[in-house]
Amino acid sequence: MYYTKLLTADDYEKFEDLYEDFRTKALTEYNFELEPLDYDGFLEAIDKDLIKCIVLMDNNMPSAFLVYTTAISEAVELNIIHSNDKDNFNQKAQELLEKFLELTQTLRRNKIVCYPMLGEQKNLISVIAKLGFKFIGIEVLRFKFDTNASQEIFDHARIVKIPDGYEVVSWNKSYFEDAVEVIHEAFKESSDALFDPRFTTIEGTRDIITKIVKDVYAEFMPNSTSVLLYEGKPVGFAFMNLTGGTIVNIPIVGIKEEHQGKGLSTIMLKHSMDYVLKAVKLHGTPLAEINTTTETNNLQALRLYKNLGFLEDYNYPQSYLPIEA
Repeated sequence: MYYTKLLTADDYEKFEDLYEDFRTKALTEYNFELEPLDYDGFLEAIDKDLIKCIVLMDNNMPSAFLVYTTAISEAVELNIIHSNDKDNFNQKAQELLEKFLELTQTLRRNKIVCYPMLGEQKNLISVIAKLGFKFIGIEVLRFKFDTNASQEIFDHARIVKIPDGYEVVSWNKSYFEDAVEVIHEAFKESSDALFDPRFTTIEGTRDIITKIVKDVYAEFMPNSTSVLLYEGKPVGFAFMNLTGGTIVNIPIVGIKEEHQGKGLSTIMLKHSMDYVLKAVKLHGTPLAEINTTTETNNLQALRLYKNLGFLEDYNYPQSYLPIEA
């Protein structure tokens, strides 16, 4: 007999095995970049109300769970749905999702739900589509340092000469408000804004940029973050940050519309990557890769990254549940 409930301290002891089952599969089956929290860290996050966990009980024993957070101001982020029984995964996921929608009913009047369906969670598309979720395909690309393929492509990349009036420099905190303006303009009507509506407002975009440069998402890399100047004024940005000490991520690349189509995004990214590659070659910095994501149908962005040596790794559905009108 199934029933669902929020995880509480009374369930901590018997929930541990299920959570550890998820941890053993997080990297292989769910494509997590880093190891999830250990069990004590997970319980601490629950106790501090940083995350919430819904558990599906089967004969009074946990057999599946769903984790979500409301830390993103404009969204409820659904992080993971896991079951130790793949045969009934869809059925259990539906039970968990229905409980999730019940518990977040008030929040969802003003917030969207976003859910990156990594790894095995792709199999839940039919379940969540029936609940009103919509989808955007996301491609993950990687520049690997342990193979020659990426480096060879990068070394022979076609880079246009920077036009007169333009210059690429590294990040300086004086560019912060310019970054907010440029990124807001570049992303306010993009598909990214569908699952992260912060992009639709100046205030929301300021929150995103603040969290990037203040090390909230990962360790900010100011020297590797490129700023495109036109006649001394910032018109484009390519941000870089460091995750887990070994993985460089490109969270945002944006350029003002009137400066697009000139190969300037490639120039910005090469400037950023030169800093990273120099750290690897000259200083022996133990980096494994540079990675980024883009939409599966954004052919221009895919060509941009492939031209610089990025290789497509895998894709996943980024799902979101819009605010009801």
